Amino acid sequence: MATTYMTAEGLQKLKEELQYLESVERPRVIAAIAEARDKGDLSENAEYDAAKEEQGVLESKIALIKSKLVDARIIDETTINTDEVQILTKVRVKNLKTGQEKVYQLVTESEANIAEGKLATTTPIAKGLLGKKVGDVAEVIVPAGKLEFKILEISI
Repeated sequence: MATTYMTAEGLQKLKEELQYLESVERPRVIAAIAEARDKGDLSENAEYDAAKEEQGVLESKIALIKSKLVDARIIDETTINTDEVQILTKVRVKNLKTGQEKVYQLVTESEANIAEGKLATTTPIAKGLLGKKVGDVAEVIVPAGKLEFKILEISI
């Protein structure tokens, strides 16, 4: 797996999620499998099949998080330059078509949360903003068409 760059906060969230999955979700799924097994014939037991499938998904998710943690590299926020848009910077933009202003923070995929304005650097909007400076206009191609954003401010 490739190196995953994240903030110390993002690393902590990932560790907390892993702890929750292993200490709460895994025992719950194991109990569901045991309960379904107690109901008899496993060959025609839909509850058992569903619980086993859920266990497979859960174990895959746990393995993925562990892999990310092994390959994680912490980004020192104090070394971030705000002369241009880059990972971990917050950028205030104005949509030139609608006049609406928004603030986005560019983060890694594991920290992305659009409701909090955190865009993964792999998204079309983030890719269009990366490397831009205050005053620049970023043209972004999204499924709905072309968007133009004027960079108003870059901060941490």
